[in-house]
Amino acid sequence: MIHVRQFRYASDNLGYLVHDTREAMAIDGGAVDEMVAFSQAHGLSIRYAANTHAHSDHTMGNGELIGRTGAEFIDCRDLAHGAAIRLGREKLMVYKTPGHTRDCVTFQADGALITGDTLFNGTVGNCFSGDLKSFLASILFLMAFPPATLIYAGHDYVHESMAVARSLEPENPEIERYLAKYRPSLVVSTLADELKVNPYLRFNDSAIVRVLEAHGLPVETEYDRWHSIMSLG
Repeated sequence: MIHVRQFRYASDNLGYLVHDTREAMAIDGGAVDEMVAFSQAHGLSIRYAANTHAHSDHTMGNGELIGRTGAEFIDCRDLAHGAAIRLGREKLMVYKTPGHTRDCVTFQADGALITGDTLFNGTVGNCFSGDLKSFLASILFLMAFPPATLIYAGHDYVHESMAVARSLEPENPEIERYLAKYRPSLVVSTLADELKVNPYLRFNDSAIVRVLEAHGLPVETEYDRWHSIMSLG
């Protein structure tokens, strides 16, 4: 079984160690001291260091982490969709999820997804790539995972994202339930949670479609609805 340990750094960034009983991989390893201390305390060897994408706030810890642990760097830009990274007897799956940037990847560890800045808890990333069609394909791909899948994102934007969700769906009771479960010490939600509150996953839901129509935005096709909800952000 692969375990996921979350680390907060630089205010709202979230990085991860994914590990079995002996080997670990650091993903967006900005919390270098904390990751090294955790690995030493639990008898883990940090074998790999990787990133969900190459923005500097996610790669800032790479050099020091690799220097201190001897970890092998895996460049997200070189990973193929559906690639498997071995950690002992376990494997971590990698999927290309472009949209926020062209090089975004998502890591799957058993029943968890480490989504970086593609899918946040409560929102999605900005489309810095300019490729909304690829971003839609990535979001639809992630939405197809089982509802119980855990979502571990690249930043903690929960309060800001729920403020946006409430402005769009003030009568949605799931928003308060979502916030009641939020803990800054471990920022995680299920895909089922996201489908109830995240407006950027709810663009096909009738309630959000009505919001888009009220703003005079196109809703005829799925891409129209996606483009429209992204334009409201």
